[in-house]
Amino acid sequence: MWSTEDVARATVRRQGEGLSVAQVADKVTEAERREQETRQQLNFPGDHGPYDGDPEDLAEQWVARHAEWRRIAALMDAQGWPVYSPEQDVQGSTWARERDTQREGALARRAAWQMERQDARDELKAQVWLSADVSRRLRAIAARTGLEPEQVLAQLADRVRMDDDGALAVDAFTPH
Repeated sequence: MWSTEDVARATVRRQGEGLSVAQVADKVTEAERREQETRQQLNFPGDHGPYDGDPEDLAEQWVARHAEWRRIAALMDAQGWPVYSPEQDVQGSTWARERDTQREGALARRAAWQMERQDARDELKAQVWLSADVSRRLRAIAARTGLEPEQVLAQLADRVRMDDDGALAVDAFTPH
């Protein structure tokens, strides 16, 4: 759902809160070192253990984190902030709101999709073979009401009730 940059921004924003200029500078240095290390790992494709992640993905993450730490360091320097405050970071706050909006949209789409799946499981699609005589009567009823034969059958099924002895009954009704 989120890009590598989005994840890096959220991570750095969370980790950077309350850090001093010197601490942010240390984070820039650490991110630069980690970026170089992960790039070097790409040059030596070896056997990665079952718990190791994708080395390309890890390298991309550190490139994005390094860029974000540099952005925050430059922002603090330009604004003269002694400590980083995510609330004062206009660009970072804008990105965070955009991520939240994306997440809410994705959650809403997921909920709608799940509801559709539930509705689909609850639906019954049946193919009914009717004798020629019954089929003619059904088509005539449908033609008089302006409905499709399947719609008439669906309305009929809606009104069926089962008696205590298991017999099915339908009260008289007019299809609409």
